Amino acid sequence: MDDPTLIDRVATSLGDKSLVLIGLMGAGKTTIGRRLASRLDVHFVDADLEIEKAAGCTIADIFKKFGEAHFRDGERRVIARLMSDGPQVLATGGGAFMNAQTRAAIHEKGVSIWLKADIDVLMKRVSRRSHRPLLQNDDPQAVMQRLMDERYPIYAEANLTIDSKEGPHDAVVDEIIQALDLHLTPSTSSKTQD
Repeated sequence: MDDPTLIDRVATSLGDKSLVLIGLMGAGKTTIGRRLASRLDVHFVDADLEIEKAAGCTIADIFKKFGEAHFRDGERRVIARLMSDGPQVLATGGGAFMNAQTRAAIHEKGVSIWLKADIDVLMKRVSRRSHRPLLQNDDPQAVMQRLMDERYPIYAEANLTIDSKEGPHDAVVDEIIQALDLHLTPSTSSKTQD
């Protein structure tokens, strides 16, 4: 779906807000985020890459050298800075939205979109890459299930929830744009007539 009127209405309604994609690793935040940004003609920013630039090393190295707490503090600071750069599509790391300060910054200056996926989809997607520090253990599926149990109740605070399922990424982008239109555009049917 490339309805120029719909896309223009969403982009105009967005103003200078950021669209912030949240979800577990493998939910499609980067892939879908790039396509969404292209459709809306805004910048795409990957928070993990910005964290690596700021730290001068990879996320895996940050975890290894300094631990997860140090990484999460840097992540919070980088996302707070990025939230002032809208409009943009910002893909965050899986744990970013767990921080209350980060959630507050996102709610203040953006629209949060949870890309929700079931465990089979997530495991299939993450098995294609080996750079996931939290999954470097003997039972990655158990870790993923634990992360789902811990994070999904917090992710549910997002402004929008979109099912990130197997299939064409463009179908998910279409669904996001339609949901954004409903979320951002005041309903004309609710206006009263004089």
